[in-house]
Amino acid sequence: RRAAPDAGTALPAGATVLAVGDSITYGTGAPDGASYPAELARLTGWQVVNAGVPGDTAAQVLTRLPALLTEHRPALVILGAGGNDFLRRLPEDAVQASLRRAVGLARDAGAQVVLVGVPRPTVAARLGAGLEDHPLYERLAAEMGVPLHGGGWARVLGDANLRSDAIHANAAGYRAFAEGLAARLREAGLWR
Repeated sequence: RRAAPDAGTALPAGATVLAVGDSITYGTGAPDGASYPAELARLTGWQVVNAGVPGDTAAQVLTRLPALLTEHRPALVILGAGGNDFLRRLPEDAVQASLRRAVGLARDAGAQVVLVGVPRPTVAARLGAGLEDHPLYERLAAEMGVPLHGGGWARVLGDANLRSDAIHANAAGYRAFAEGLAARLREAGLWR
């Protein structure tokens, strides 16, 4: 019987965590040291490796993941990718397949996984009617039995005071995202 997705094993201080993704993982739009992985490390006491590469698609994140898992041997992988795929209108099923495979690789390497929801660009969002996560994240988290941190980027990027541009946070935005993620990790049993 599969454990509930929020029955994670808490990581001790100093644990290695891999944050993998694109420019919003990297911290584009904020000064060095102000990315969400840096903020999460300050909050939790974990060693958070920032493996964000601006411009990466979900498939590119997947391609980089095996070497990152081998090098860092993380206890937890925070997987946030897909934004560039949506901007480039790449097929949704390909995004989902890449993320599904990434979750599997991380688990095979012995890591726990948290999936981060990414907003989808919509006409309503462009008109200021609010952002919402692409529904594939909720489906995939349920299918794979992993915790989802949903709505974090939608809240940050939906607030002009927390953005450096239309698709990136500023330092305050990355800090707000990290605080929300930390609360979600605590709820999922991954952080005490």
